[in-house]
Amino acid sequence: MKQVLVLNGPNLGRLGSREPEVYGKADFGDLIETCRVTGRALGLHVEVRQTNDEAELIGWIHEAIDERLPVVLNPAAFTHYSYALRDALAMRTAPLVEVHITNPSARESFRHTSVVAGVADGTVAGFGMMSYQLALQAIAQLAAAEEAAGELRGTP
Repeated sequence: MKQVLVLNGPNLGRLGSREPEVYGKADFGDLIETCRVTGRALGLHVEVRQTNDEAELIGWIHEAIDERLPVVLNPAAFTHYSYALRDALAMRTAPLVEVHITNPSARESFRHTSVVAGVADGTVAGFGMMSYQLALQAIAQLAAAEEAAGELRGTP
């Protein structure tokens, strides 16, 4: 079973109580369960993490790079300004999908720019918790394609 990290940035541990009119009523535990159930259905072992600390998030990205793990990433506020996170992600060694519960382009203007998008395979945004399900589907397909390409080249 392919391991995938689902990494979440600041304030996402407050889902359910943080602006439920914007982010919905599901809490972080619901997010974890949604990701694990979706992952199992896709043949993925999903580990979900959340931090409010930029350095810790970058450390997890380095771990994913070293272990060649696909990542679904909701960088939250780091999306818009963390060049350190962007630089770490540029070293990635496996598929990366940026994910957002809301549609940043439909919100305040400061949310319209993602420094992460340019180094991700793609972005899924605006579908609530379903954004994570769609991102995991994309990761499963991208990882399978990479694996097939590696087999064709004779590499593991």
